[in-house]
Amino acid sequence: GTSESAASDGSSTGLGSGFPGMEFVHVWVAIPLCLMYLIALFGNSTVIYIIRVERSLHEPMYLFLAILAAVDIILATNTMPKILILLWFDAAEISFNGCLIQMFFIHSLSTMESTVLLAMAFDRYIAICHPLQHSSILTNQRILMVGVVAVIRGTLFSAPLPFLIKRLPFCGNKLLSHPFCVHQDLMKLACADTTPNIVYGLTAILFVMGLDSLLITLSYVMILRTVCCLSRKESLKAFNTCISHVLAVFIFYVPLIGLSVVHRFADRSTPIIHIVMGDIYLFVPPVLNPIVYGIKTGKIRLKIARLFKGNYI
Repeated sequence: GTSESAASDGSSTGLGSGFPGMEFVHVWVAIPLCLMYLIALFGNSTVIYIIRVERSLHEPMYLFLAILAAVDIILATNTMPKILILLWFDAAEISFNGCLIQMFFIHSLSTMESTVLLAMAFDRYIAICHPLQHSSILTNQRILMVGVVAVIRGTLFSAPLPFLIKRLPFCGNKLLSHPFCVHQDLMKLACADTTPNIVYGLTAILFVMGLDSLLITLSYVMILRTVCCLSRKESLKAFNTCISHVLAVFIFYVPLIGLSVVHRFADRSTPIIHIVMGDIYLFVPPVLNPIVYGIKTGKIRLKIARLFKGNYI
C-alpha cells in the first residue's frame, strides 16, 4: 500500500530516479554527460600518470593533486554509468539499498575532496609563509597520512547517513529530484519526522565543509599578509602558484552551496533546477580540475605537451 515502509522491506523498495519531464530528450542529454565523463576520466587519469612517472613532480602540491584526481575519478564513476544506463535504456528505478550505497559514496567522496582541498591550502600557506620549513613539514609520509585521514574522515561523517534514512518510512511519492541519491533529497521523500536527519546533516556539513572553507579562507588571509611584504615580482610569482588551487576551491564549493540553496528554497515542481544543479555539483569539478591545473600549472602543462608530442613523432 501507499503507507508501506521502505525501512521494513529493505531492498524490495524501488525509488524513481531520472530527469522528470525530460524523457523526450534523454538521448540528447546523454551525449554531453557521456562526453563530460570521458573528459573527467581522461583528464584526471592523465594528471595521475604524469605525476606518477615524473619524479620532478613528486612535490606536496602535485601529490595532493594526484589524490584529488583519484577522488574525482571515483566520484564520477560512482554515479555516471548509472545515469547513462537510465538515459539510454530508460532504467529509471534504483533499489532502496542501492540508493543508500550510492548516497554514502557521494557524501564520503565529497568530504574527502574537501579535506584534500584544505590540505592543498595548507601546502600553499607553508610554501609561501614558511618556505624554509616546507620540505621538513610536508614529508611524503605526512602527505600519505593526509590521504588516509581524508578517507577515514569521509567514511566516519557519511556512515550514519544510510542508517538515518533506513529508519524512515517512505509512502506516496518516491521520485527523486536527481538521477542520483543524496541525503537531502531522500530525506524529503519520507513521511515521518526527519529532525534527526536535519540535525545530523547540518552538523556534518558545518564540521566538514564549513570548517574546511573557514580554514582555507584563513590560510589565504595569512598568505596575503605575507605576499604584501614581498616585491612585486615575488608577489606575482607567489600568487601564480595559488591560482589553480583557488579556482579548484571555487569549482567545488560554489556548486555545493548552489545545490544546498536549491534543496532549501527551490520548489520540487521545477525539476530542471534540481537536475542542473545536481549535475553541476557532481560532474563539473572532475571535468574542470584537470583542465585548470593543466592550463595554469607550467610543469604539468609542459609534461602533457611532451607526452602527446612523443606519441605523434
